[in-house]
Amino acid sequence: MNQSEPQQQSARRPRLRLRTAVPADAENVLAFWKEAAEGTSITDDVDGVTRLVTRDPDALILAADGTLVGSVIAGYDGWRCSLYRLAVLPSRRRQGIAGALLEAAERRFLAAGGRRGDAMVLEENERAQRAWAAAGYHREDHWRRWVKPFV
Repeated sequence: MNQSEPQQQSARRPRLRLRTAVPADAENVLAFWKEAAEGTSITDDVDGVTRLVTRDPDALILAADGTLVGSVIAGYDGWRCSLYRLAVLPSRRRQGIAGALLEAAERRFLAAGGRRGDAMVLEENERAQRAWAAAGYHREDHWRRWVKPFV
């Protein structure tokens, strides 16, 4: 195999495009998360996703190349930069998609004056922990998340 062959193969794949989600994306995003994301949340429904993108139109960043291949929620409340649902389609992992999504999220945070990103990572998801560490994030063991469902 010569060096130009892999480039030719990738040239056939549609170009990766990043964009923010709109309410009409909710069902597609939920189906994508069932395949690509670990864990579930009480907000994993059409109303939850629609409410997110209506309240903060820049928060849910999607990666697509003809089909949805990646997502990240980059929520900023004026105080904290919070990252959730960094997910890449299993067949498309290790191709730079997560890195492109994180770069877009970090640009959003910097433009808004954010100072530090916090990522929610499941304790048992070792693959995600390695990915976040490779992206320059580190675990802070002196914090624990406290939650109370309202519904």
